Amino acid sequence: MTMDTKNGSGRTTGRGIGLAAVRGLALALVSLPGAVLCFCLSLVSIALIPIGVGIVTTPYVLTGVRAFANSRRVLAAEWGGVRIPPAYRPLPEDANPWARTFGMLRDPATWRDLRWLPVDMTAGFVTALLPAVLLLYPLEGFALALGLWRVFPDGYWYGFVPVTGQASAFGAAALGLVLLFLAHFLAPRLLGVHFRLTRAVLAGDQGELAERVRVLTETRRDAVDTSAAELRRIERDLHDGAQARLVAVGMDLGTIEVLLDKDPARAKELIAQARKSSVEALTELRELVRGIHPPVLAERGLGDAVRALALRLPVATEVSVDLPGRAEAPVESAAYFAVSEVLTNAVKHSGADRIWVDLHRADGMLRATVTDNGKGGAVIGAGSGLAGVERRLGTFDGVLAVSSPAGGPTMVTMEIPCA
Repeated sequence: MTMDTKNGSGRTTGRGIGLAAVRGLALALVSLPGAVLCFCLSLVSIALIPIGVGIVTTPYVLTGVRAFANSRRVLAAEWGGVRIPPAYRPLPEDANPWARTFGMLRDPATWRDLRWLPVDMTAGFVTALLPAVLLLYPLEGFALALGLWRVFPDGYWYGFVPVTGQASAFGAAALGLVLLFLAHFLAPRLLGVHFRLTRAVLAGDQGELAERVRVLTETRRDAVDTSAAELRRIERDLHDGAQARLVAVGMDLGTIEVLLDKDPARAKELIAQARKSSVEALTELRELVRGIHPPVLAERGLGDAVRALALRLPVATEVSVDLPGRAEAPVESAAYFAVSEVLTNAVKHSGADRIWVDLHRADGMLRATVTDNGKGGAVIGAGSGLAGVERRLGTFDGVLAVSSPAGGPTMVTMEIPCA
């Protein structure tokens, strides 16, 4: 039994080292070109502001920088357990290019993003690449000991070991073994160093508390505005729909009382019409209640509610759920309507023929990911449905990250803190 436990622990450790190496290599391959591209485009766009061109390009460039930074925030939470909450100031939906440009440039979070880019392309690149180097570089030492040294007749340096023969090749293998031993302890930790470095630059400084108060004030105002708009919508739907039909039913019943003895045939027609109107009013009331809080959400939870939502979509949708227990009702409601809005956007605008939804909970966060194989190009901006989703999640300290390169695929990740 002891041997089995040890072997299982060894396999788990090996998977952890390999996973850290693969993730670090993926981060390194993305961080360097991505950070260089974002940094160069930002410098050029901001430099062109005085001649007017930058007024138009800067909001788009900085939105791309924010998307790049938000994708790293999501990876930091998923791969490193490091929380880096965004604190971007919201912009008015009807803001013109001038207001958007200088609104974004006055945001301290924008300059934190721009400071982070050179750090990510240098120290971030190194700390992400080291786990893969510690795992892969020893293989070269082992290959030299197996005879690869013969390919280099003039000698070969492996680390600090000059390989000129079989004996020194065994020395290279010994050094590789030491590096592999170090990888056992350092590879996962180095990946954690990468994400902590990212947090140190992207997260707020001493003014974080003031920024936090400002964000909470903004999200509270958004919540109040959203609630007021929802109440107006309910009132309008009741007035124009169910209320009008019920009034018509009342009028029909009054007419039926008059015609019941004089014209029974006409009275029967009005009775049938009143019955039909009452059924339609009941249907509209049910639809209205479903829009406020779907019964399936209250009765069976978020997973089944999203599955039921997917069944009504005209696009093939696969839903994966891993939710032990249930979250608080407000959190479930916010997640449901956020997923619903993202799915609606995907069906209307992406041109996708397949959608994947993943719901799971980890580290005190409810995480929902919606991926489609459409044309891409989705952005969080004024007037888009994603901006409304971001405001809805912001009420709960939630995070929205969008990865949508031209040509697709589009992946929208939403996180909400939950107990």
